[in-house]
Amino acid sequence: MIQGTMSNAGKSLIAAGLCRIFRQDGYRTAPFKSQNMALNSFVTRDGLEMGRAQVMQAEAAGIEPDVRMNPILLKPVSDCGSQVIVNGEVLGSMSAADYFRYKKKLRPKVLEAYEKLSSEYDIVVLEGAGSPAEINLKSGDIVNMGMAKMAGSPVLLVGDIDRGGVFASLYGTIALLDPDEQEIVKSLVINKFRGDAGILRPGLSTLEQLTAKPVVGVVPYTRLELDDEDSLAERLGRRGERAAVDVAVVRLPHLSNFTDFNALGRVEGVGVRYALSPRELREPDLLILPGTKNTIGDLAWLRGSGMEAAVKELAGKGVPVFGVCGGYQMLGETVSDPEEMESGGAVRGIGLLPAETVFEDRKVRTRVRGTVCPVGGALGGLSGAGFEGYEIHMGRTECRAAPLSRISPLSGGEVSPDGGFSGNVYGTYVHGFFDSAQVCTAVARALMEKKGIDASGVKALDVREEKERQYDLLADTLRKSLDMDAVYRILERGL
Repeated sequence: MIQGTMSNAGKSLIAAGLCRIFRQDGYRTAPFKSQNMALNSFVTRDGLEMGRAQVMQAEAAGIEPDVRMNPILLKPVSDCGSQVIVNGEVLGSMSAADYFRYKKKLRPKVLEAYEKLSSEYDIVVLEGAGSPAEINLKSGDIVNMGMAKMAGSPVLLVGDIDRGGVFASLYGTIALLDPDEQEIVKSLVINKFRGDAGILRPGLSTLEQLTAKPVVGVVPYTRLELDDEDSLAERLGRRGERAAVDVAVVRLPHLSNFTDFNALGRVEGVGVRYALSPRELREPDLLILPGTKNTIGDLAWLRGSGMEAAVKELAGKGVPVFGVCGGYQMLGETVSDPEEMESGGAVRGIGLLPAETVFEDRKVRTRVRGTVCPVGGALGGLSGAGFEGYEIHMGRTECRAAPLSRISPLSGGEVSPDGGFSGNVYGTYVHGFFDSAQVCTAVARALMEKKGIDASGVKALDVREEKERQYDLLADTLRKSLDMDAVYRILERGL
C-alpha cells in the first residue's frame, strides 16, 4: 500500500508506476483505492462510475478498469457535502458529518471488492487518501491504516519534498500513528526532488534514525503527461505559455473531468490554460466551458463573476465557444431542477444555444462512439471526425439546433444525436471527445487556418500510444530511484 503525508504527495503516480513495473516483471497486477474523493471520474464498459486515478493505474497495469478497484467514490457538490457512489452506482448525497457516521456500513462492501480483486491478481497495489495521520478521522477509517489492516498490507509512506518540510512531515506522520500502525509502515519514499540527491544524505540518515524506517528511494521531480486526479492538479494553475493557438478553459468552482482537454494541449502549437476571471480569459482562439458537478451553482458563479458577460462578448466577436457536459447545459437557454438534484428551481442559461435542460434523478453513464455531423462555423473542419468517450450526467437536454454528432453505445445499440451547434457555438455531452486524434487535429488546423498559419503538418498524438510511453517513462524513473529489491522483499514478507 502507498500512503502519503498529505494530499498530492504523489501517491497516485507512485502506485501507477509500481503497477507498471510489476506488470513488466510478469505479475498480474491491479490497483485499489477503497475511497476516492474526486470530480474526475470515468465510466467502465459495464456503465459504472469510478475514480479516474484508478483508471490511470489500471491502464499502467495493462488491464481494463473495473469498479472494484474503487468501490467508493465521493464527488463534492458543495463545500461540506458530496454525492456518494458505491460500486459504481449513486447511493445519494450526504453531508460530511452524515457520511462520517455512515461509512462504517460500507466496510463490508470495501472488503468484498478488495478480496475479489486479490483472488484474481498476483499483486494488488493499494492507495491511501490524504494522510493516515488525520487523527480526527481515524475512527472507523476504511481508506488508510484501516484498509491496510483489512488487507494485511505493508505500507510505503511517501512525502513530497517539493512543497517543503518533507522530513518533518514524514517524522510527524510516523509519530502520530499508533504503535501497531507504525509497525505497518515498512519504508519511506521522498518524492518530487529537484537536484543532487547526495545533498539529502545527512537528512536521510537522521530521518531513518528517528523513525526506525529505511528510506527506499528519492524520486526525482518528473513532468509526466498523465491524467490528474483532482483540483490539486498542477496543470490547473498554469497560466499557459504563448502558443500559436490559445485555448482558454473556464475554471469553474466545481470543475469536473478537466482531463478532457489534456490531449488538445499536447498538439504542437496549441496551448491550453485555465482562467478564473474575465481578465485571465483575454481573447483566446477557442473558449471552452468544461464539465461541472454543480451546473446551477457554477452558472450563478459565471454570472456573479462577470465571466458570463465575457463569454458572450467573446462569442459575439466570433471566438468559437465549446461546451462539454455541464458546460453544454450552461450554453442553453434554461436549466431546470424540478426534483432538486442540485439546488432546485429553474435558472436562465447563457443563451448561446437554443436548448433547455431538465435534471432527472436517473444518472446517464454510457461509453459511446460517434462521428461529428457536417458542422459549420470556425470548427467546420470537425465534420466527419470519429471519436470515443463516455456520458456521465443527470440532465436531459433538448436542443433545437443541428446536432454536433451522432453517437451509439460502445456495446452496440441505437444511434442517436448528441449536442448541437449554432454559428460558432458547439456543445456535447461526451467526455473524451477531444481524446480523438481526428478531433484534436481538426480543431488545431481549423484554428490555425483561421489565423492564417500553415497547418498542413499539424497532427495530434495518438492518446493511447502516448500514455503507454508515459507509463514506461514513469516505470523507468521509479526503477532508477527506488530500491526495487527492498520493495520486493517487503512484498514477500508482508506485515
